[in-house]
Amino acid sequence: MRKLKLQVQFTVDGFIAGPTNEMDWLVWNWDEELNKYVTDLTEPVSTILLGRKLAEGFIGAWESRAADPATADAGTHKMNSTPKVVFSRQLERIDGKNVTLNRGDIVEEINALKHGEGGDLIAYGGGDFVSSLIKNNLIDDYYLFVNPVALGKGMSIFGELDKKLNLRLAEAKSFTCGIVVLHYQPA
Repeated sequence: MRKLKLQVQFTVDGFIAGPTNEMDWLVWNWDEELNKYVTDLTEPVSTILLGRKLAEGFIGAWESRAADPATADAGTHKMNSTPKVVFSRQLERIDGKNVTLNRGDIVEEINALKHGEGGDLIAYGGGDFVSSLIKNNLIDDYYLFVNPVALGKGMSIFGELDKKLNLRLAEAKSFTCGIVVLHYQPA
């Protein structure tokens, strides 16, 4: 069975975006070791899962990077060549390379993907989409990229839980840029 991984940027106080969805707090001076960690994390991935809000910026941003020789690297190629499934009941269609729109029931559709052929699945966001994945216990591996910043207020992905979610720490790894990756699995 395919695993569903979540890779998400986090603040030390548990937010994935600021109070008005700002992302100006993200650390991007990643060193070679962190870039290799992400490459190794995404290598077995054959499908990217996205919610509508994140997909609208994510797909275009990666396609723009691929069109610019200065930013078109192996990671950019991986993001563009990997099939993406966008979950939305609001959209009628979505543009982009290797993109499919899924308007079905999130639990049924994710479980069907997990039981399908191919490598692992990875979700990057957005907040509502990831909250649904968490609430429905669909994530097999949580990769929380904790940035060295606190916001005090912001968007949480755990706010929709209606019961306690027990997790087991599989790995904690720090990087010179200040990011700490916490890898958890459901307990």
